[in-house]
Amino acid sequence: MRNEIIKWGKSTQKKIYKRVFDYFIQGLLFIAPIGLTIYVIVLIFQFIDGMVQVYLDQILPFHIPGIGIIIMFLIITFFGFLGHRIISTPMRLILEKSLSKAPLIQLVYTSIRDLISAFVGKEKKFNQPVLVKMDESGKLERMGFLTATDLSQLNRKDKVAVYLPYSYAFMGELIIVPAEWVTPVDLHASEVMKFIVSGGVSKLDELKNEDDKN
Repeated sequence: MRNEIIKWGKSTQKKIYKRVFDYFIQGLLFIAPIGLTIYVIVLIFQFIDGMVQVYLDQILPFHIPGIGIIIMFLIITFFGFLGHRIISTPMRLILEKSLSKAPLIQLVYTSIRDLISAFVGKEKKFNQPVLVKMDESGKLERMGFLTATDLSQLNRKDKVAVYLPYSYAFMGELIIVPAEWVTPVDLHASEVMKFIVSGGVSKLDELKNEDDKN
């Protein structure tokens, strides 16, 4: 009996350690990009504000507080415009031209590009959340996004394409099902995506309240 208690205690202790470590990693992945971005912005602000203030103090009879924030905003906006209009387009064309010489790599690249643009691009595809029956009884359903309704090229005129994201992963499944198996969900696409990728841990009503506040 004592040995069983000791084994149970060790097993529970390992589970607790693993759970704490998992939470730590998730917190690190969440905070690190935000913290690094804030740190870099603060460094840029301090550098610009200090450099500009020294110069302005020499030519102006008065002090202008916070001028570094305005200048930093203008610089970041300028580089954003520069990257979007001048750098990104030519680089993208050069990259796509180079990838055309490697069909397999081009296939992977274009697939990932289209998937990302479907989430955040101008032509978002994942804007219609649905419930999909996984069997004829309708007792098993999965949440996903309707991505295509015309599958005539696949000789599947009576079916539609539904994308099923995985929990905690930027991945998912694409399934072809009868159109009558798909039920539209009267929720915002972002709510459903958060609900799915959280494995159902995030409550839909809480997500809805967050979106309303935003």
